[in-house]
Amino acid sequence: MPEKPNDDLFHDCELGPDAVLGTRTFQDVLFTDDTETPVNVLTGETPAHSQATVQEAKAFAASIDTDTPQIALPAAVETQVETQSKPYTSAAFFHFKATGSLERHRAYHAAYESGAFSVDFEADYESGDLTITVERTGDS
Repeated sequence: MPEKPNDDLFHDCELGPDAVLGTRTFQDVLFTDDTETPVNVLTGETPAHSQATVQEAKAFAASIDTDTPQIALPAAVETQVETQSKPYTSAAFFHFKATGSLERHRAYHAAYESGAFSVDFEADYESGDLTITVERTGDS
């Protein structure tokens, strides 16, 4: 079996670039004002640590020091209770929790790191939808 060149960022991917080319919308994957939060059964109130706004979540995601743009994803209610954390977490825009699979995560990451592709995304925190667009560049 022939080896793929080391500069092929898709060499470790289960999916090739054709699997992520174009525009795809992932619905209800982002933190929104309607993200589920825990409720204290004795008081009927949401604990202070789980009260947050979309603006806080977006600011948190933007504050992460990384070269890869981050998005705010909803944290599981169980996580919020166990760790007394906020109802959101930050992740790369192509994270498997947003894209639905580790295979797609790896393919989007490879496209993002490759100069042969242009990768853009739009995070709509009102609807919770994430739209990712991948196109071949003129250099490919």
